[in-house]
Amino acid sequence: MPLYPLYALLFTDTGLSGGEISLLFAIWSTVGIVAEVPTGALADRFSRRANLVAAGLLQAAGFALWTVLPSFWVFAAGFVVWGLGGALASGALEALLYDGLLAAGHESRYVRVSGQITAAGLVAQIPAAVAAAVLFPLGGYPLVGWVSVAICLTAALLATRLPEVRNGSGDDGDDEELGYLATLRDGVREAARRPAVRTAALVLAALAGLDAFEEYFPLLTAEWGVPTALNPAATLVITLGGAAGAALAAKAGRLPGWGLAGLMLAAGLALAGSAALHRPAGIVLVAGFYALYRLVLVIADARLQAVIDGAARATITSVAALATELSAMLLYAAWALGGPWCVAALTAALSVTLAGRTNDGERLRE
Repeated sequence: MPLYPLYALLFTDTGLSGGEISLLFAIWSTVGIVAEVPTGALADRFSRRANLVAAGLLQAAGFALWTVLPSFWVFAAGFVVWGLGGALASGALEALLYDGLLAAGHESRYVRVSGQITAAGLVAQIPAAVAAAVLFPLGGYPLVGWVSVAICLTAALLATRLPEVRNGSGDDGDDEELGYLATLRDGVREAARRPAVRTAALVLAALAGLDAFEEYFPLLTAEWGVPTALNPAATLVITLGGAAGAALAAKAGRLPGWGLAGLMLAAGLALAGSAALHRPAGIVLVAGFYALYRLVLVIADARLQAVIDGAARATITSVAALATELSAMLLYAAWALGGPWCVAALTAALSVTLAGRTNDGERLRE
């Protein structure tokens, strides 16, 4: 999406203050938190595929609003629409993928396919940045905005072609279908009351909150002396490290909890080493941190999917995503207290959440 690298600049060039921009981000986050679980239940009750299609359409609508009428209140409306779209996709994609593989008898491949999807999303930042650099000189924000709208619509169109199997079975619903509120209730109840599901969801949420550290990569490299002109390339090295780790997640899918804890501890040590080095060469260590972290995160998601039974998979995954928003606050606090040193300590501390976990290798086996 070529608008991704530029939308913060769009806000400032429109005349918004730092406080107004922060308020926009707060609106975006609030909508995501409020809509996360209810939209997951929509996916379980009706259609995960429809959720993904609607997510693309809503994101396109948000970007169109920004392009046509750039102003604070229109930006706010766009973030509301975009936040709803993001909530619709969250949980629905994982549920559609896992149940489709389960119906085909290939649920053990989830960790590999999920890792590939994550890696592709990270690598896609390269053509997005290139497109932004090419399009902006040609047509400014309007051209970038309309191309982004077209990409969102294309994604929605492609989503209509995704095969969908309901509830991990090959039938069309022999059992009596629950209503929306019952689906929502059952999903939240399973996430809260089943020990295996509750533990896996909490582990995933605790780990996923750490991903907010990505927002600080440009600040980190700038502090280490990387020139502004080279900052995007430097942060891209870190992003590619994360993509490599996600793509390799299947290789580590059968590691027991203590093995994953060791990887997270190594990630924390790599980040601490980069902070101690405090120079551009430390970017390589940050890339190592991000690779190990992304690898563990993909496996944690796969292990949550492996312990979910029944029809509320998207709802339960959305519950974990909601808890992720809260756990991200720990990351923000860690950065405020001590920058990369405290984030490294938080990473090492999170390894404890994995140490006692049993191995779900039989269900994740290649």
